[in-house]
Amino acid sequence: MDYRKSAAPSTTVTRNLDLMTQGTGNIYETVIVVSRRANQISVEMKQELNKKLEEFASYSDNLEEVFENREQIEISKFYERLPKPTLIALQELEENKIFYRNTDTASKQK
Repeated sequence: MDYRKSAAPSTTVTRNLDLMTQGTGNIYETVIVVSRRANQISVEMKQELNKKLEEFASYSDNLEEVFENREQIEISKFYERLPKPTLIALQELEENKIFYRNTDTASKQK
């Protein structure tokens, strides 16, 4: 997923709890769904960042490269400015882009 094009705000926003709990009916389940999705997003973002920073990996000590590498700094700053994974997950929840199911209630219904 391209997180650069996410409509998620970069700062904290007040949310309507009634709208957030429509799918689950329970705020605690909603928090679990959002936190698990945020963890997935975080792992994806971290892998993408590490992949980009591998290009700059130096296996020999060169003092010029150790002190400053502008491109590497710019990439790191770009990822720091992206919305946090929790905010992206909340935005996805509001847009009904998260698929989830509660296995406890599914097994009780059988």
